[in-house]
Amino acid sequence: MLGPACLLATPLWSGVRWLTLALVLFGGFLLLQARTLRLEFAAADLVVRRGEKEIRRFPYASWISWTLFWPPLPVLFYFKEERSIHFLPVLFDANALRQELQQRLPHLASSPTP
Repeated sequence: MLGPACLLATPLWSGVRWLTLALVLFGGFLLLQARTLRLEFAAADLVVRRGEKEIRRFPYASWISWTLFWPPLPVLFYFKEERSIHFLPVLFDANALRQELQQRLPHLASSPTP
């Protein structure tokens, strides 16, 4: 949607075609991720899967905080573990994600949301 809208700005800025291409490619990448990645809320871990293959486990015990950025239109999920931080684009139902996290991590449920 944003990519084609950029084409309307062609007379205003000559670099708009490159911006349009970048936005379309990034949108395609997110669409592919949305179709292939799955989050599984196991009893002790958040599991990221691509199809049937497990990519990574994030044990809840090592989580320090989590946040969904921009509540009116949640687009970015951030969580911090003891040793690292992680950002994931929200490619799923943000309300369901928030409910699962509050259920699995009640001690972190009050993490501030910007």
